[in-house]
Amino acid sequence: MTDDRPVAAISGAAGDLGSAAAARLAADGFAIAACGRSADRLEELASTLDLPADQFHSHPADLTDPAAAAAWRDAVIDHFGRADALIHLVGGWKGGEPLTEAPLADYDWLHDSLVRTTQHVTRAFHDDLAASPRGRFIIISSPQAVHPSAENAAYATAKAAADAWTLALADSLSDTAATANIIAVNAILTDTMRRENPDKAFATFTPTEDIAAAIAFICSPHASQMNGRRLPLHP
Repeated sequence: MTDDRPVAAISGAAGDLGSAAAARLAADGFAIAACGRSADRLEELASTLDLPADQFHSHPADLTDPAAAAAWRDAVIDHFGRADALIHLVGGWKGGEPLTEAPLADYDWLHDSLVRTTQHVTRAFHDDLAASPRGRFIIISSPQAVHPSAENAAYATAKAAADAWTLALADSLSDTAATANIIAVNAILTDTMRRENPDKAFATFTPTEDIAAAIAFICSPHASQMNGRRLPLHP
């Protein structure tokens, strides 16, 4: 890459939120390094964004594997020469049962999806973010991480662990220009959900476009002093 366009690496980029975040950051002048499990869905994202080759790169990977996370980082650097923002949107949910009855295997799955992927990508990109004059790391969390319910004990525990890791990353970056922050939502409202349930209020849900706008704000110079913070986007 030959210009000074900042590069946003987005994990979970082919999902509804990832696509919205990629579109918003691309509109704000970022090049996009997209990662997801499905090569086909990444191709759909590339077609939707329709960015030139020097502004878009996709890399299918399973980020529960630390070697895969490291390989994604290397692919981003090989293509763009830099990584300025890491937007980690790999998620998942299991819950709805009392903690005395919920399968403990649910926690194992949630730990891999929510915690291990966070650990792997932050370790892979740490030095690149720390070296960037506008380095950013963002995860999407839940109020359950702070106020857990008995029916979501495993999910809340995994989210709290990912949040703690992010806050530790913020401390690790405290002597640099880079930051690490958390956006908290109850649930994400997508266009598909609106189309399928046009009469539903979705009162406690946060639209993908609102989350994408918050991501764009944190990635902007206006949020340069925001580090180790939790931004609530929920009632």
